[in-house]
Amino acid sequence: MMIAGRTVQDLLAQFGSPLYVIDEADFRSRARGFAAAFPGWEIFYAGKSFLCKAVVRWIDEEGLNLDVCSGNELAVALAAGLAPSRIGLHGNNKSVEELTAAIDAGVGRIIVDSFEEIDRIEALAAARDVIVTVLVRVTTGVTAHTHEYIATSHEDQKFGFSIAGGQALQALLACHRQPHIGLAGIHFHIGSQIFQTEPYAEAVRRAAELVHRFRAATGVELTELDLGGGYGIAYTAQDQPLELGRIAHDLTQAVEAARTEFGLGPFRLSIEPGRAICGPAGVALYTVGTIKPVETGQGQRVYVSVDGGMSDNIRTALYQADYTAVLANRSSTADPFLSRVVGKHCESGDILVHDVYLPADLRVGDILAVPGAGAYARALASNYNYSVRPAVVAVSPNRAWPILRRETLADLLALDVG
Repeated sequence: MMIAGRTVQDLLAQFGSPLYVIDEADFRSRARGFAAAFPGWEIFYAGKSFLCKAVVRWIDEEGLNLDVCSGNELAVALAAGLAPSRIGLHGNNKSVEELTAAIDAGVGRIIVDSFEEIDRIEALAAARDVIVTVLVRVTTGVTAHTHEYIATSHEDQKFGFSIAGGQALQALLACHRQPHIGLAGIHFHIGSQIFQTEPYAEAVRRAAELVHRFRAATGVELTELDLGGGYGIAYTAQDQPLELGRIAHDLTQAVEAARTEFGLGPFRLSIEPGRAICGPAGVALYTVGTIKPVETGQGQRVYVSVDGGMSDNIRTALYQADYTAVLANRSSTADPFLSRVVGKHCESGDILVHDVYLPADLRVGDILAVPGAGAYARALASNYNYSVRPAVVAVSPNRAWPILRRETLADLLALDVG
C-alpha cells in the first residue's frame, strides 16, 4: 500500500508504529468539495473530529470556517492564526473562562445551549459593552438512524432546547430580551454517521416553524439557520454514503420548502461537516504482534493482535463502530480466514475490527491498515495502560511530516508529580 506515493513500510520505519496518516490532498479536496456543493453557504469544519494547527491552516486556506467545542480547541485555532470572526463556539457546559476567552477573542458566534449560559454571556458582554452574536441550539425531535450515543436530536439528551417542550422558544425570547446579545438564528444537529437526507428535511421544517412562531411573538424574523453536520462515510463496504451533490440538493430544497410554507425570507445558511472531510483522508497503520486461533464452540476464530487498540481508536468499544482492515505491506494469494483484530490493552472489549477476512499466511510483523481513521480516532485517544498516543503524519507527493508528534513515556511521567 502507498499513501501519496509513500509506502507504509517507509512511513512506519520513519515515524513508528502504530501511526495515523492523513493525506493532505484528500483532506483539502473534500473541504473544497463542500464549498463547491454548497455555494453561498458557510461551511464550518467540525474541529472535534480532528484538530491541530496544520488542519486549521488547511481549512483556512480552503476558505472554510471552524467549529470548536472547548476553550482549548479555541486556543488551537487562534494559535494557528485563524481569524476569530470565522470561529463558532459550541458546548453544553461552557465555563465562564471559556466564554470570556471567546468573547475577548471576538469569535463570530456562540451557540447557546442553556439558560444559565444566556445569563453568563449577557453579564460578560455587558461588562465589556459589546454585542455577542449567538445562535440558539434547539432539539428538533427528529430521529436519525444511527447509534444512540451519536444521535443528538431526540428529546432525552443533554444538547439543546426542546422545540416540542417549549424551551426553544423560551430561549429565543430570553436572548431577544438581552441588550448585549445579538440573536441571529437557530442551530440544530440531529446526529452523526447518517446516510439519509429525510431526517434533515423534517428538522429544517420544524426549525422554520420555530422561526415563524418567534416572528409572531416579537415581530422579528431570524435570519440564520445552521443545519449541523453528521454526514456518513464508508468505514466498510456495507456503508453507502450519499453523494455530496445529492446532500446539497436535498438540503437546499428542504430549506426552500420550509421558507415557502411559513412565509420566511432568505436564510444565511451554514453546515458543520467534520468526519466527512477528515475521516476518509486518514488511515491507521498497525503492526501485527500475535496471531491466536481460538475455538468458540461454533468454529474457530483467529485473534490478530496489533500494537494499538482502544487507546488510539475507542469507537468500536464505545458504540460498536464497524471498521475493516487490510494487509498493507505485501500482497498475498493465500486463502482468507475470518479474524478479529484486537488491541494490546487489558480489556476483552479492546477490539478494533470485529470480523474481517485476512490472508491465511498473515504473520507477525505484517502491517495492517484501517481506513476511515481520520476522524474521532486521535481525537478520542487516551493513555490507557500508560500507552503513548501515536503520531499523526501528513503526507503529500513531496514529503511526509508529523503534524502531531508521538507522545513519549517522558511526557507521561512529567505529569506524575507524586
